[in-house]
Amino acid sequence: MRYEEPVFRPPSEAFSLIVQATIGCSWNRCTFCGMYKIKKFRVRDIEEVKEDFRLAKEIYGDVGRVFLADGNALAADTDYLIEIADYANKLFNLERISCYATPQDILEKSKEELKEIRNAGIKLLYVGIESGDDEILERIKKGVSSDEIAEACMKAHECGFELSVTVLTGIGGKERSYENARNTARLLNRISPKYTGVLTYIPVPNTPLYVKIKRGEFLLPNPLENLLELRWMVERIEARTIFRCNHASNYLPLKGTLPEDREKLLKAIDYAIAHPEVLKPEWLRGL
Repeated sequence: MRYEEPVFRPPSEAFSLIVQATIGCSWNRCTFCGMYKIKKFRVRDIEEVKEDFRLAKEIYGDVGRVFLADGNALAADTDYLIEIADYANKLFNLERISCYATPQDILEKSKEELKEIRNAGIKLLYVGIESGDDEILERIKKGVSSDEIAEACMKAHECGFELSVTVLTGIGGKERSYENARNTARLLNRISPKYTGVLTYIPVPNTPLYVKIKRGEFLLPNPLENLLELRWMVERIEARTIFRCNHASNYLPLKGTLPEDREKLLKAIDYAIAHPEVLKPEWLRGL
């Protein structure tokens, strides 16, 4: 397989065939993210992508899932995505195709386009919403407001997509820890994603937010403060969502389905606050 490194995928796509339909991220301005800083966004030649699928067929035989990389493959033209999906479905007996998408990608496509993409077999969109707090979203240069995120996610739902969203604890610093928890829970309640993944912000060298931390202009919550922020969020989520907090960045692995597992999750958080020795040490955390 041919890849332009680095390549990123969601944890749940560990056993999926990964094919780069695009390179980099079309937005690539978020102050906390360094994933695609060394790449200039482009859509790959469709014949190269098809060749990758044929090569994968020779190597792996049949596969059940395909993940289209890089940072937001949904930014590609609708006809391009449909042709790729149709080609992959002819080669493999696929359960689903998935990709990353920004809220902007969803908003920029018409409902008719989104439905065509969904009908072609791209069923799951991974959307990094990061926070539901508008001040934080502006500070990290996310490019959208919480209302626009909600509009995009509801539009995707209406067009038949399942959504897996990621949010970040610690991204508001000490200053807006409570606001991040409260307003992110409010946003999740508005959009009711099928999956919600919580990551803990880890500073990435050479990013604007990292520079602010080094200058003392952004104060990171400590591990216990991060747990409190997580607790504030969990106790406010009313949406039915499969909740995961088991990323390598997290101090405390958690999983459950909200709202029914709320008390179980809160008890686990409270135990960790009272017994911080159970938390993952810094050297074991990662992105």
